[in-house]
Amino acid sequence: MSLVLPSSGRRVSCEQCPLRTLPTFRDFSAGELKFVSSFKTGEMTAESGAVFLTEGAHSAQLFTVLSGWAFRFKMLDDGRRQILNYVLPGDLVGLQGSVIGEMEHSVEALSPLVLCVFQRDRLDELFANHPGLAFDVTWLAAREERMLDDHLLSLGRRSALERAAYLLAFLHERAVSVGLGKGQGPVSIPLTQQHVADTLGLSIVHTNKTLRKLTNKGLIRWLGRSCEVLDATELARVAGWEGLGEPVRPLI
Repeated sequence: MSLVLPSSGRRVSCEQCPLRTLPTFRDFSAGELKFVSSFKTGEMTAESGAVFLTEGAHSAQLFTVLSGWAFRFKMLDDGRRQILNYVLPGDLVGLQGSVIGEMEHSVEALSPLVLCVFQRDRLDELFANHPGLAFDVTWLAAREERMLDDHLLSLGRRSALERAAYLLAFLHERAVSVGLGKGQGPVSIPLTQQHVADTLGLSIVHTNKTLRKLTNKGLIRWLGRSCEVLDATELARVAGWEGLGEPVRPLI
């Protein structure tokens, strides 16, 4: 069984967080940085395949992904899975459990994961005393809603080829925005064809045929348990997708 383990103490301070150096994220004010540093209680690691938040659970913690990939998903009673979205460095996880009272979906590590841990009981203090950070949390929730809108459009109206092209272009753009693969050639997206099938609502056979078409066009290279995007611009064109177009965004 894959493990989820708390780290002993902090290995990365908020002041030295490598994500803060990326142009993707807005900078904190001195007061915000001091609060976030005290808000963080430690770090947690999860192995690939570990479910660290479960639908229906009451979570006393919030998390920000420091490194690695994960995905949000829901299950039907018969075991069928729908992947809702993917989680990358800088993403906030567990807000549903903190605000609504219980998780409406589960979250599984797609690769080895390091998470910054924050206690839910100080969320009121964040909203009361730090309006800039409160807006940031709201912005992150609105961003997730926007991405889910795009995913629903893809599932409802795009062809299988367009859906697959959209998904891989979307993940590639998000990965590049947080510095993954920078200067190291193509970004390696750590997902299997089953993950793609469970995201796109396709059978594994249909998914395999669809990904083979993108491979034959020279747009991707499939490596078994990962995928490399070779031509993100053409993938976006095939999908009819204009990209995320995100401004500088918050980091909690």
